[in-house]
Amino acid sequence: MLTEVILPIFLSIATLLCSLVAGFLFAFGLVVMPGIQRLNDKEFIRSFQVIDGIIQNNQPIFVLVWIGSVVFLITSAMLGIGQLNEFVPLLIICALVYIFGVQLPTFMINVPLNNKLQTWDVINMNETTLKVVRFDFESRWNRWNIIRTIFACFTSTLLIILLLKI
Repeated sequence: MLTEVILPIFLSIATLLCSLVAGFLFAFGLVVMPGIQRLNDKEFIRSFQVIDGIIQNNQPIFVLVWIGSVVFLITSAMLGIGQLNEFVPLLIICALVYIFGVQLPTFMINVPLNNKLQTWDVINMNETTLKVVRFDFESRWNRWNIIRTIFACFTSTLLIILLLKI
């Protein structure tokens, strides 16, 4: 059947894209944020605004990977329901962990924090305001990035295991 051929392809693409998202989050937490953390408040806020601006201007490859990970994972889960039998729960768990552990916090916490930070005019802010803005943003953003990274890596690991089993 055609779906027997399509499922492994979709599942492989979902695994690749979810793993790229996990790597992006991991690199951001391990390199980007610690790097810009060393900057003063004005430089930190401005550099994050610039980095986030690239993402929010719909950088096409980023959008393809980010949205594609969700589309291919959900499609794989739907295709797998009729074919994977004993592995269906694992695939459903992958989809739920990814949606609720990575995507939901991204759009409920990290993106709103990013959007709020984008509204600040660092050129005209005094040192006290800069310090408060950074403090309100940085620890919460980093905490939720760690959570997203853990769930993204967990999802990728489960997907790789699943691919090896089918």
